[in-house]
Amino acid sequence: MTITSPQTLSFSQNVDFQVDRAIATMDLADDTAAAIKACASTIQVKFPVKIRDKIEMFTGWRSVHSTHRLPAKGGIRYAPYANQDEVEALAALMSYKCALMDIPFGGSKGALLIDPTKYTRDEMQMITRRFTLELVRKGFLSPSTNVPAPDVGTGQREMAWMADTYKHLYPEDINYQACVTGKPIHHGGIHGRTEATGRGVQYAIQEFFRHPGDVIKAGLTPGLAGKSIVVQGFGNVGFHAARLLSTEDDVKIIAVIKSEGVIINNDGLDIGALHNHVIEHKTMKGFPAAIFEENGAKALELECDILIPAALEAQITCENAERIQSRLIVEAANGPITYEADKLLSSKGITIIPDIYANAGGVTVSYFEWIRNLSHIRFGRMQRRHEEQRSREFTGLLEDLTGNKISERDRKNIIRGANEADLVNSGLDDTMREGYQQMREVLLSNDKIADLRTAGYSIAIEKISRSYLDIGIY
Repeated sequence: MTITSPQTLSFSQNVDFQVDRAIATMDLADDTAAAIKACASTIQVKFPVKIRDKIEMFTGWRSVHSTHRLPAKGGIRYAPYANQDEVEALAALMSYKCALMDIPFGGSKGALLIDPTKYTRDEMQMITRRFTLELVRKGFLSPSTNVPAPDVGTGQREMAWMADTYKHLYPEDINYQACVTGKPIHHGGIHGRTEATGRGVQYAIQEFFRHPGDVIKAGLTPGLAGKSIVVQGFGNVGFHAARLLSTEDDVKIIAVIKSEGVIINNDGLDIGALHNHVIEHKTMKGFPAAIFEENGAKALELECDILIPAALEAQITCENAERIQSRLIVEAANGPITYEADKLLSSKGITIIPDIYANAGGVTVSYFEWIRNLSHIRFGRMQRRHEEQRSREFTGLLEDLTGNKISERDRKNIIRGANEADLVNSGLDDTMREGYQQMREVLLSNDKIADLRTAGYSIAIEKISRSYLDIGIY
């Protein structure tokens, strides 16, 4: 592949060049590398829906990058800028992400070319159900082969419609709820899925700060508390990452960037209050005790400890990379840093926690939800009361042995058995810790690898190639 200009690279080309950089550090045959990089299949569907007494045509895509594990997994986004290249790039990222995080899925992604703000709820339901019908007919939606999830412009509502449509098409499939993840709790969803990607970002940052050497290398002082953070994006991922970090880790969210601009308070924003303000007023403007500026993109260059791009791809490019002042960038979005910008930032000594790891919380908890749907039982149902009884006996024994009475508050905390949300968060935390430790180990042990992104891709590619060789795909 020849680069004519860094700014002309497509999203999929950016991903391929990052993969090529990792492959260059590995002992991997060229034909194996080509097989891993290839997108297995992409379907484009066009379908009519009658909207307000007029027939409208809609275009959608679903891409499967790899089926080395089944089902293939990946979100479906609704956006007016969606295109096939973006879908294929995101499908590839899902393959590498799942491999890195030891999630037994292949990579897939989908999109519908639509502006959801221009349609009513009932109209969106008709459009979604028809899109689902097209995907099912073509074999691109099934609990066993291809499982969508929410993405930009979609959420629990759309997933519920998709699952219900699949159920009516296959009423004999008792595992129909597993055809999508990210559903409402009362329709087969799982506690913790909504905030999973944002919480995964939080856990990724926490794990980074557990390694003092990495923190010092990034030019930061030890300890997460008090660190200044700029967040780009205030949707599902950006909001929950900012909320959890500010309330549970005592950081200062000094700026939140949206498409309309940026809200700034160097002493730290009240994320909950800002969220309520946006819901009530449909804008960040007018939020008290903060400054609003319209040039949100410029705010990426604010001086801060940690920058979290949690919006869309290609937000940091060659045009602004030189002016980035953060010491640590955590890619909560997919592909927010272009290939050339990544090289510039690395040359400046800025540490980047890559997207294939940092935003893996969503697919991790989607995996838990899929397993829950197949097992037909919520997590914790079998053992929770047993754990509580054992803990109650333990506290009683402890009081007898010490002669001291445990306070009622401490007793409740000790005795309480883990519920589904506790188990989901525990599993997510463990997955994020292990993912970072894998990357760190490769980075420290292989002198050909200079950054976490290349380490992450090399791990993912090694696992996929081993899978291909084991099952004899070529």
